[in-house]
Amino acid sequence: MYRIQGLLLATLVMVMPLQAVAAAESIVLGMGCFWGAEKRMSQIPGVLDVESGYAGGDARRVGYRDVLSEERKIERGRSDQRNHAEVVKVTFDPEQVSLTEVLAGFWQNHDPTQGDRQGNDIGSNYRSAIYWTTPEQRKAALATRDAYQKALTAAGYGPITTEIAPLRNYNRAEDYHQDYLKKHPKGYCGLGGTGVAFPGDSGTARSAAGKPAPRLDADALSFERQLIVFEAEDCPYCKQFRADVLNDWSSRVPVATTLSTKPPAGWTLKKSLFATPTMVLFENGKEVSRYTGYNTGDDARFWKWLGFQVLTPAQKRIAFAKGTEPAFTGSHLDEQRPGVFVDPITGAPLFRSDSKFHSGTGWPSFFQPIEGAITLHEDNSHGMHRVEVRSASSGIHLGHVFDDGPPPTGKRYCINGDVLSFVPDPQ
Repeated sequence: MYRIQGLLLATLVMVMPLQAVAAAESIVLGMGCFWGAEKRMSQIPGVLDVESGYAGGDARRVGYRDVLSEERKIERGRSDQRNHAEVVKVTFDPEQVSLTEVLAGFWQNHDPTQGDRQGNDIGSNYRSAIYWTTPEQRKAALATRDAYQKALTAAGYGPITTEIAPLRNYNRAEDYHQDYLKKHPKGYCGLGGTGVAFPGDSGTARSAAGKPAPRLDADALSFERQLIVFEAEDCPYCKQFRADVLNDWSSRVPVATTLSTKPPAGWTLKKSLFATPTMVLFENGKEVSRYTGYNTGDDARFWKWLGFQVLTPAQKRIAFAKGTEPAFTGSHLDEQRPGVFVDPITGAPLFRSDSKFHSGTGWPSFFQPIEGAITLHEDNSHGMHRVEVRSASSGIHLGHVFDDGPPPTGKRYCINGDVLSFVPDPQ
C-alpha cells in the first residue's frame, strides 16, 4: 500500500526534501460513489493521498445532505441548478506515477459510459467527471478519453459520457466519508470497472484493478443451466460467500467463479453488474435470475433464492409453504437401491437408503437421518401438535417425525418424496 495520510503524511514532510513535496500534483475525479473510488485510486503506486469531496456544482458550499437534497429537487423539476458530483481529489508524485497513468487508473476503475449513474447509484451526483486545474491536465484528460473510447468501442461499449471541465466549487466531504472502506471493511464492494484495459498501459496504473480477467470458457460450462459467481479481488463479501457456501458446494446446479465482469462469450446478462459477489443463474446461455451481495448468515436466503429458480411449483409448495404431497403420489416411495437421499437444492445428504423402511403410510419413511442433516421444530398448525423436519443446509420443509418407527430409534421420519433427490452409491 502506497497511500499516505494524516500523521504519516505529516511525518513524511519532515523527513523528505521540501521540493519533493512541492512537486506533488492533484486532480479531481468523479467515479460514482466516492467510497470505492477512494479505495481504488489509493492503490495506485505513486498516489500520496485520496480525499473524498464534492465538486462541479453551482453552489459554493455544500455537504452530503445538501447534495442529496439538490438531486431530489432536480428529479422533481424544482431546480435548474447544476448539482455537485461525488469526487475524489487524487494527490500524486509525478516522479513516481505520471498523470496519464493516474487517468488510466481512473478510466479502468469505473464505467464511464453510464451518464448520470454508476452501477446501482443513479443521479447526476454520481456522474463520471474529470475536473482539471491546468491546461496540461485538460489535454491529458481529452487524450486519454479518446484513447479509452477506442478500446471501449472495440469491446462493444457505447460512447463515454464523462464530464471534462475546469474545477469549480470543490468541497471536502465530511470526516466520516474519508477512508470509509478502511473504517468499514465490509462496506459496498464495487466491481472496479468494465474490464477493458487502457491501451498501452504499462501495468503501473492497472495495479489498482489488476489485468482484466479473462471470460469463462463457455465450452467448459453447462449451457442448459449454470450458476456463475462474479467476484472481485479484496472483496470481503466474496470471501464470506466462499466460506459459507462455495467451499462445501454439492448442489446439482454446476457453479463457476470469475473475476471478469463479462459473461462467457455468446452468453448474455440482462443488465450490467454493479456489486460483488453477484450470483447469476444462466439457462441456455441467458440470465434468468441473479442474487447480488452477501453477508454473514445470508446462506439460507441464498439457498431459498436458488430453490425458487430450480424447483418445480409442486416442490416449492412443499419446501417453502410447508405443503404435503398426497399419499402414494410422491417420488422415491419404492426406491431401495444403496445410496443417499439429498437436499434437492444444496445436494447435502439427508438420509441413507439403509435407514428407509416401508411404513405403509404413502410417504418415504426413515428411522434415522444422517447426523447433522436435519433440524427439528415445533409445529402446532392445523390443530395438531407435531414436530417438523427441515433440511439443515437449506432450511426447506421436508416433513414430520413421529414416535411409531422401528428399532433401533423408534422414530418415523415421514418425508415428502418430491423434496428428495436420490444419489445411488458408486458401483
